[in-house]
Amino acid sequence: MTPDFSDVFERLRSFSGPDADLTDQILRIVPATGASVATMGFLAAETVAASDPRAARLDEAQFDLGEGPCWDAVATRAPVLQPDLQGEGAVRWPALVQSLQGEGIEGVYAFPMAVGSLIMGAIDLYRTGPRPLGKDEVSRASAVAEVLSSYVLRRALARSGGEEPIPDESPFSRRMVHQATGYVMAQLGVSAAEAELLIRGRAFGSGRSMREIATEIIQGRHRFEVKGNMIEDGQ
Repeated sequence: MTPDFSDVFERLRSFSGPDADLTDQILRIVPATGASVATMGFLAAETVAASDPRAARLDEAQFDLGEGPCWDAVATRAPVLQPDLQGEGAVRWPALVQSLQGEGIEGVYAFPMAVGSLIMGAIDLYRTGPRPLGKDEVSRASAVAEVLSSYVLRRALARSGGEEPIPDESPFSRRMVHQATGYVMAQLGVSAAEAELLIRGRAFGSGRSMREIATEIIQGRHRFEVKGNMIEDGQ
C-alpha cells in the first residue's frame, strides 16, 4: 500500500467526521470523477454522502428505478465494473441509462459494503472519461468499501438508538418517499412494496423523481384511486 492509501485507510477505519467528508477521502486514492456512499439492502435506501450533484443523481436514479450497479453489487456481494455505460450498460440497465441521458457519465463502478451476512449498501464511483479502473484501483476501492461497512453500521445503530440526531434537511433524504408510501398504503390498503411500486411507476411514467411524486402525494396534489379492479392515477 502506498503511504497515501495507508493514511486514507486509517482515517476511514476510525472515521468520525461529517458524512460529506467521506467521498473526499475516497477520491484521494481512487481516480474517479465522482463518488457516493449509499445504504440499501439491510438498511433503508439513502445517500449518505455524494461528492457532487451528478453522483447524487446517479444514486437517486438507481433508488427510483430499482436497477443499476449498486443494486447488482448488493445482490452479488461483488464489485460491479461497467466502463461503458452508454454501450454495454444500456443493455444491462436500460431504464437507468435513459434516466441519466445528458449527465455525461461514461463509466460506473459499485463496491458492496457488508458486515458479515448483513449488506449495508455500496460505494458508487463514476467517470466522465472512458478509461476503466485498473486492478490496483479496484482493490483499493474494495478495501475502502470493506472498512466503510463498519462505519455505516455504527452510524445506523447510533441513529436508531437516539445517540445521534437525524438531519431533517439532508439534501439526500428520502423520508418523503417513505412517508408517501405510508399514505398510499392507508389509502389503498396495499402492502409497502406495492405502494412503493405505484410511486415508482408514476415517477418513471412522468419522467420525474420519486421524491417529487412523494411530495405531491403528501401535499394532497396527487392520489391513486381504485376503479373496479384497477388502480389509477387521480388528481
